[in-house]
Amino acid sequence: MDIGQARRLVSFDIDGTLEVGDPPGIVTIPMVRLAKSLGYVIGTCSDRPIRFQQELWERLRISADFTVLKHRLVDVKALFLVDTYYHIGDTDTDHAVATGAGFRFLRADAAEHRSWGPELFAPRP
Repeated sequence: MDIGQARRLVSFDIDGTLEVGDPPGIVTIPMVRLAKSLGYVIGTCSDRPIRFQQELWERLRISADFTVLKHRLVDVKALFLVDTYYHIGDTDTDHAVATGAGFRFLRADAAEHRSWGPELFAPRP
């Protein structure tokens, strides 16, 4: 799917990454909503079943562009043509899957968020 103008794609792990995960992570739902409002392609890439991921987005009333199992992140890149691909996660597995799929990995911890948060979530000109 060609989504037109240059955009970013952000894949979120759930547990340990999103504030609604188990355990909760540092990525807030307002941050996810901001990414969507900035025109990013967004979705989840998790060990959680696809149906769980879909129901999560439904509960949050956010229209996700994709939900995939972690080992299928590479498929997301094949579906969406964007300039930059990001995966936000909290584990070494997230890192390995993201970099293996050609995504930039952003670690979901407070110290690293200080460097990637403004880059990713600051409005672009």
